[in-house]
This record gives sequence, structure tokens and C-alpha cells, in this order.
Amino acid sequence: MKDHQQYDRHIVPYPKLRRVLAITLHSVQHKPMIHGLIEVDVTRPRQALRDHQARTGEVLSFTAFIVTCMAQAVSRNPSVQAYRQGTKRLVEFDDVDVAILVEREIDGEKQPIPYIIRAAQTKSWRDIHQEIRAAQSRPVEKTWLGLQDFGWMPLLVFKVFWPIFYWLKERTPSLQKKYGGTVSVSSVGMFGRGGGWGIPVNDYTLQLTVGGIAPKPAVIDGQMVQRDYLSLTLSFNHDLVDGAPAARFTEELKELMERGNSLGELEALSGLVPSHS
Repeated sequence: MKDHQQYDRHIVPYPKLRRVLAITLHSVQHKPMIHGLIEVDVTRPRQALRDHQARTGEVLSFTAFIVTCMAQAVSRNPSVQAYRQGTKRLVEFDDVDVAILVEREIDGEKQPIPYIIRAAQTKSWRDIHQEIRAAQSRPVEKTWLGLQDFGWMPLLVFKVFWPIFYWLKERTPSLQKKYGGTVSVSSVGMFGRGGGWGIPVNDYTLQLTVGGIAPKPAVIDGQMVQRDYLSLTLSFNHDLVDGAPAARFTEELKELMERGNSLGELEALSGLVPSHS
């Protein structure tokens, strides 16, 4: 009798970038994160996107809409992007630098690459849409600053270097801002249909994880109608953010996504309301 069975299988590369991420993610496993799972009615912005595509043929980025609303909400609640400076001080940045992931091909493999939208609170939904599209096509080394500065390192050197760098980053907010941005948006909803939430491995004071969209009944003006609800997970570092500021930010974000200025821009593009620009 054979000691083992032979199975059909394929041997595929384990990309260097994934091995690097495996090293870095070990550092964040013990952060005291609190997670809020909410649903947001996104019927109007989704309809605006569909109308615009039908009218012009252009496919617009829903992620850009979410990033725009998040940046505005953070700018009005800066404590949710505070970072430690040493042991006795916190830094609250004025600019909201939003980190997202864009899928790019590296060494023949599609891999998610971090990209940072700088000062996102100063940019329109259209600006952010165009910036995301540009990040999806520009040379990979120009998309992620970390790849430019550390991509040359052999993995063994990086494994020794990372704990030192992480210790410095946790106490030097400017390093966090330069290499990681101040907040993060991660989308898992694009990989499946229907509602559902994702719980991230988080290295930020605030991370927004975009889940799925599901149709659900709702009462609008006394009538039962079907609406599209987006599942969102808001993750806060509880060492730095208390429940009350987190709740205020969450309410602000929900309000902006359902009735904010960015929605007005989408509607103007779709011909639903006249443009005032």
C-alpha cells in the first residue's frame, strides 16, 4: 500500500509582493480595533451612474464616489485620522490621504497595488475618478511609493528591516502619511453579488471596507419600495478613537453618501438635475 496518494495539482508562483504583505500584516494583528457594520441606501447614486452610462457610454467609478464622500466626512471629523507622535501626543492631519488598492500585473500575475489619493477632500468626484483610472494604467513603480523605495530589497533584508520601520512608523505620523496615507478604503464587494460585510486586517486609525449591494424593501413617503443597500464596515483603532467620534463620523458619511454634494455632481452628469458649476 502506498504511503501517500498522487493528486492532480498545479504549482504556481508565490509573488514577492504577497510575501512582503504577509510579513507586514503580522504587525497589525494585535491592534484594538472596533468595527461598525452599517447599510447605506445607494439607490440614487447607482441610478445616476447607470443613466450616465446609458446616455454617454462612459463607465464611471463607484469607488470614486465612495472615496469622495469619505474624504469629506473625515475632513469634518479629523480625530478619526489621528496618529500617535511619540507616546504623549497625537497628530490630526488637515489633508485626507485615502489609500485604495488597484489591481495591476506584476511578473505575469495580477496583484493589488496600494495607491494614495492625496488631499482627497479638495478634489471633486470627477477628479478622483480620473486619478483612479490613471493609476490603473501608469507604470507600476509610479503607482506605489513603497515599491519605488523598498522594492529593490531582497526579501530576507526586508524581513529584518520591517520591524524597525514599523516601530518608527507607529511613532512618526509623517511616515504613515507618506507611505500609507491617513485612511483606507478597501472593496470586497466587487468579488461577489448580494449583500455582505468584510472584516479587514487593518493598519489604519480608520478603514472603510466596502461590501456587497443587495436590494431590500424600504418605506419611502409612506410607500413600500425596493432600494439598493450597500454594506459597509467601518474599522477604528480604539486606542485613538472613542465611540462618540466614531458614531459622529459614521452618521456624516452616511448622510453624504445618500444626499451629499458628490451625489449632486453625479446627478448633474446624468442629466437628473441641472449643473450649477
